[in-house]
This record gives sequence, C-alpha cells and structure tokens, in this order.
Amino acid sequence: MCGIVGLRLKDPALHPVLGELVVPMLDVLASRGPDSTGVAIYRHDAGPGALKYSLSAQAADHDWGGYLAALETRAGGVPVELRRRSRDAVVVASLDAEHGPGLLAELDPSVRLFGYGAAMEVYKDVGPAGEVCARYGIADMAGYQAIGHTRMATESAVTTEHSHPFASAADLALVHNGSFSNYASIRRELAADGVRFDTDNDSEVAARYIAREMAAGAGLADALRGVMKVFDGFFSLLVAAEEEFAVVRDSFACKPMVVAETPEYVAVASEYVALADLPGVEKARVFEPMPEEIYTWPG
Repeated sequence: MCGIVGLRLKDPALHPVLGELVVPMLDVLASRGPDSTGVAIYRHDAGPGALKYSLSAQAADHDWGGYLAALETRAGGVPVELRRRSRDAVVVASLDAEHGPGLLAELDPSVRLFGYGAAMEVYKDVGPAGEVCARYGIADMAGYQAIGHTRMATESAVTTEHSHPFASAADLALVHNGSFSNYASIRRELAADGVRFDTDNDSEVAARYIAREMAAGAGLADALRGVMKVFDGFFSLLVAAEEEFAVVRDSFACKPMVVAETPEYVAVASEYVALADLPGVEKARVFEPMPEEIYTWPG
C-alpha cells in the first residue's frame, strides 16, 4: 500500500543527477502505488528573496502567457518568471509566503497551488511513476533533496489533488504510507483553529498538523512527536523541510521502511529494491527505522 522514496544528497557533486537517481527509485515502487505519483524537488535556484510557487492547470492548453501577464499586473511590478513543465508551471517571484498563496488563489481558481518555498518544487499527477516522471522531466532535474510517493488510494479519490506529496507550508512536504484512523476528528479541530484543507485525504491532515506545530515554534522533530501522540493508525512518514529530512514509523512499525546512509547521501524507501542501484549502496549503513523513533538529517 503506497511507496515512499527520499534522497538527501550530502555530496554536491551528485546534485546535477538528483532526478536521474530518484526516478528509478520511484519507478521500481510503481506496483505499490499505480494510481498516482508525486515528487518534491529541492534546489536553490530562485534568487535572493524570491519564492517558487508550483502551479497545476486543469486544462492541458491553459493560457500561461495570459496568466503571467495578469499576475505581473496584480503583483504591482514585481518581476515574475514562469517556468513551464508539461501542463504545469513554476512561478518564481518575490511574493512572500504571507501574501503570495492568497494572491495566486484569487487570480485564477482553476490553477491549483501544490507547494511553494525558497527551494521546493512539487510535481504530481494521476498515473504510474514512469509516465508521470517522464511527463514532467523529473530525471533532468538537479537539486540536493527529493521525496516522492507512489499511491494506492485507500482513504480518498484518485485525483491529482489527492496525490502526495502534501506541501503544507513553505518548503515543507510530507509523504505517507498507511492510514490514520482518527484523522476526521483532528481535521475538525484544525479547521476550528482556522486551518484550511484542499482535500479530504487523511495524509493532508498530518501535513497540516505538522505545519501548524512548526508555525507555533516547534522544530520538525518536535512536530513529529506531536503526530505520534495525537494520531492513531499504522503509518510510515517521510517529511522534508528546506534544511531537514525526517522519518518516523508508528508504534507497531507494520509499514515497511528502509534507510541507506553513506558519506554521500541518505536514502529512504519502502523497499530495499528502490535503493539497490544507488551509487555505493553496497557500502552503506542500511537499517530499518525503529518503531516511534524519529530520525532526522540536517543540512
């Protein structure tokens, strides 16, 4: 039930081939999640003070030129760059996290915001890993970190919006294998606190919870400790922030996860087969995360 992959590169010499390394990891786990595929890529290429907004249009022939012109007008002269990827696009602009998402939502309701941040780009779509990765050119992307997911839908519909990763704050993304049994009650509590949801997916509830805790001052590890206390169910989580990368499993650890660490990288996957072709993996420290133990890797 679902496949998770993650790769954090410690060696800058590997940054140009991040996508080339990640795509086979996702593809080999396509049988665990044939419904949809998604990936969050982290790279610092936006320029000082700028954020990247990952946008998805419902129509393949969306008028991105008109969208860009309208955005430049609404942004009051702020320089805006638009980078096309298949039917999607990444907008790069000095629009801060407080005002940028709202401005984009008002500009064109048919264009969905899948994530934003100084480093993160999010691409996700319905379909198996090989097709989705080829559609958006993931193999050609450089960067220092990526997390990805192949989904077998259990809790909600098979749509692009319900695909993982769920990016709930600037440079914060989550992928999840498993299910939460009490997510509906937690969702109601978060909604009462003003948290907005885009889907009815249980994984989004965890992503929004972590974002709220971190906005209140918690670190990523502390936010995940909160997940362990508040959420019930069987799950493995992989969460990425701009400068961190963390995994945790529930108290029974019934959802598989394996980690391989070398001086060059940290790699995470639901099955070892997704790690087997990484360079130097035969010399890696390979282990399964212990139940309820949070593992983090800072930059």
